[in-house]
Amino acid sequence: MADAATPVTLRLEGVRKSYGIGTPVATEVLHGIDLVLRQGEFAALIGPSGSGKSTLLNVIGLLDHPDTGRILIEEQATQGLEDDVRTRLRGRAIGFVFQHHHLLPEFTALENVMMPLLAARGRPDDEMRARAAGLLDRVGLTPWRDHMANDISGGQQQRVAIARALATHPPLVLADEPTGNLDTRSADGVFDLMREINVANRTTFLIVTHDPRLAQRCDRIVELVDGRIVADAANANVVRRG
Repeated sequence: MADAATPVTLRLEGVRKSYGIGTPVATEVLHGIDLVLRQGEFAALIGPSGSGKSTLLNVIGLLDHPDTGRILIEEQATQGLEDDVRTRLRGRAIGFVFQHHHLLPEFTALENVMMPLLAARGRPDDEMRARAAGLLDRVGLTPWRDHMANDISGGQQQRVAIARALATHPPLVLADEPTGNLDTRSADGVFDLMREINVANRTTFLIVTHDPRLAQRCDRIVELVDGRIVADAANANVVRRG
């Protein structure tokens, strides 16, 4: 884990989330989650199916609201924010990488990376194109930047998704099974890329994975069972490649 003097990127205090409130099938999914991630941490979130991992990621990513508790992004409290302010904060501070890359097939790799910037600014400009091109170069996809999203491989599509997640230079990247649809070689390449970005930019990563091999390559492992954190510790035996 990061040193206590390192700035905090994400703080959760007593976060609870239920579904079906007011109905006979009301179910509490998250039971008072406390979590702190500091700048530059590279953490895995593990746990069995149905443990609440995706719900927790959605709440952290400001895609859903907790019922109670506090979520702070770079020490900015998120509860009570107007929807437009919340949307701007999410767009600036959080990058998302999903198992299904969610690229737009009718657009090129370059245009897909530009999407978060277009959402923020409304229209493309040269600086936006240059930033997207630089990110694609960084993930090794310059020769494919003008290819349609459906005309590149699965591993390349996920690299485009990572570049898109970094378009706004977010301090926090949330990755939900980012290698789940990839073969072992492509998964290793995508994971290596996220690690390189983590080290170079001091970007904080929280990665949901069912793959214990990949979890062992993270510096910290947080385990969620039945909506509760049951283990959270530095990975003393972190496996590094290369």
